[in-house]
Amino acid sequence: MIVISACLVGERVRYDGDHKLNLYLKSLIDDKKAVSVCPEILGGLQVPREPAEIEGGDGFDVWQNKAYVKTISGHDVTDQFKEGAKRTLSIMKHLNASKVILKSGSPSCGLSDIYDGTFTGNKKEGVGITTALLKLNNIDVYDETSIPTTFDNHEF
Repeated sequence: MIVISACLVGERVRYDGDHKLNLYLKSLIDDKKAVSVCPEILGGLQVPREPAEIEGGDGFDVWQNKAYVKTISGHDVTDQFKEGAKRTLSIMKHLNASKVILKSGSPSCGLSDIYDGTFTGNKKEGVGITTALLKLNNIDVYDETSIPTTFDNHEF
């Protein structure tokens, strides 16, 4: 079983109430080869919600208490992001899932870069909080730009 970010399969769970539908990923859900999760919703955040970015590092730094997640108005939402990551990991363990496809750029799900914490649209190298926790637990993490073609036929 593969786990996929809910926003990538058309669920309106993004901070702005929108989605980032990827028809191929939606087909995996429709074919019962994958399930969707949204770590931010699992952590108790609402839709819509203020944009949030990691300040002081990336997701690995958050788990080491060296960085945190703040909203554009300065509200600390680190605990909600961590809780959502933990619940995502728990779901993956329950499903015996070893692969996940997450949304690039997200403070939860970013795989190679995330927004830099200044709310200016600039990005920096790093991973999101959920991505970091999953990698620390030996889960194969991909984003919508790095989906292996083997998912189509063999990897379920």
